[in-house]
Amino acid sequence: MRDVMDPDYTVGIVGAGVMGQGIAQVTLAGGMRAIVFDAKDGAAEAGSGEVHKRIDRLVEKGQLTAEAAASQKGRLSVAASLADFADCDTVVEAVVEKLEVKRQIFGDLEAIVADDAILATNTSSLPIASIARTCRLPGRVAGMHFFNPVPLMRLVEIIEGPATDPDVAARLSALGERMGRTPVAVKDSPGFLVNLGGRAYYTEALRLLDEGVASPSQIDAILTDCCGFRMGPFALMDLTGMDVNYPVSMIVYEGFLNDRRLATTPRHKLLYEAGRLGRKTRAGHFDYDEAGKNVTPSDADHAPTGAPATKVFCAEAPDEPDALFAFCQEIGVEILEDDDGQSPILGYPLGDDATTYALELGVDPKRLVAVDLSADTAKRVTLMTAPGADAGHLEAVAAAVVASGRVVTAIKDSPGFVALRMRAAIANLGCAIAEAGLAAPSDIDLALKLGLNYPMGPLEMAEELGLETTLMVMELLQEITGDDRYRPSLWLRRRALLGLPIHTPS
Repeated sequence: MRDVMDPDYTVGIVGAGVMGQGIAQVTLAGGMRAIVFDAKDGAAEAGSGEVHKRIDRLVEKGQLTAEAAASQKGRLSVAASLADFADCDTVVEAVVEKLEVKRQIFGDLEAIVADDAILATNTSSLPIASIARTCRLPGRVAGMHFFNPVPLMRLVEIIEGPATDPDVAARLSALGERMGRTPVAVKDSPGFLVNLGGRAYYTEALRLLDEGVASPSQIDAILTDCCGFRMGPFALMDLTGMDVNYPVSMIVYEGFLNDRRLATTPRHKLLYEAGRLGRKTRAGHFDYDEAGKNVTPSDADHAPTGAPATKVFCAEAPDEPDALFAFCQEIGVEILEDDDGQSPILGYPLGDDATTYALELGVDPKRLVAVDLSADTAKRVTLMTAPGADAGHLEAVAAAVVASGRVVTAIKDSPGFVALRMRAAIANLGCAIAEAGLAAPSDIDLALKLGLNYPMGPLEMAEELGLETTLMVMELLQEITGDDRYRPSLWLRRRALLGLPIHTPS
């Protein structure tokens, strides 16, 4: 067994597609030898050629010296058959997501490589336990899940199956580090960590859409402008493709025995079955031109009609430090001491919908304009009203916001608005993953930030919102909707009730 840092450490890669090429490239960048095999005639040679081109482009960009490029190219070879992997220290399989195909490859490899060689799979969805089940030495089988594009995505999930030897996982983590990746340890589970943890971002957005709360453009704008996400969930689904996102959603949902917290929506399935896969088909949640540009007119920005409000009555009497008081100052409206029966009523329901909030406080729901102050309002402000509300009051408040130099997104009634509801759902799922012991709490945060470009990890999100607030929002969502998808994680509940930091171990 060669040490991972040995200059002659050799990685075999089965599959010369996009993922296999990327794995080969980071192997070479780590100073190791890479051998590529593909069962399709000419594919390994073609894949090797693409790796050479990528290395050359790095030279052109000044990111790699010509000498280093020549060295990397010299350590890349093409295998005529799996028999050429006999001297490999680790073999990474990156072929089609079909269990029987992977089992066949691993069975063939076991007859070729040394008994102390590691067999790793780049699967994104199949259980490691199922792949290793038919192996002679299941202890050396583990997951090594890279993300596309491999050279740019720093994360690699190291997945331990039930039979995986802990030393094998440790060696793969060291290998990932030598490749310049950031490894996170994950227990075998449907979707592993990133694909599991990312479900809330997609499915809760789809749920908001199905409830008629907001459009894809509105939801995407709120999450990017107010919450710091680099890309909204609908744009991201269109980028990855419904042919990827929907099947993964179903694998995770069914793998966790139809846990409602992981359920997707009929619209998701409809787009998949209709072939509206996203950018690749020029139609998904949005429409695209040949260059991949979104050409769907956006309805994210509300254009108010009428004059700005000059005075409002607050549903709750605010003190000067209060967020609602500060907001009123920012948009230049006077706060009435007593309700005049005519002016807009401004409120900040924390978790409630506008309907419940108005009834609980005994204010006129027709004049109530709810504002979301849980997220950043420097650029965009989300307003919502109860059914039957007088539109004139919304327009007046919206005009005052626009006059202050910001844009408005007006949504239908929803517990937790969009920003608060989405972040609470993401945080709750992250806590459920920690509760199940699938990964360390800090690794959950790290993986979601690196793998999905979240502005912060889900447990960090719970901390920012406040654990008590996050728990309250989930409880209100469950109560108001009657849907078990909002069942609070026990990890979240216990730490909120005990006043403990969210990363406190069990």
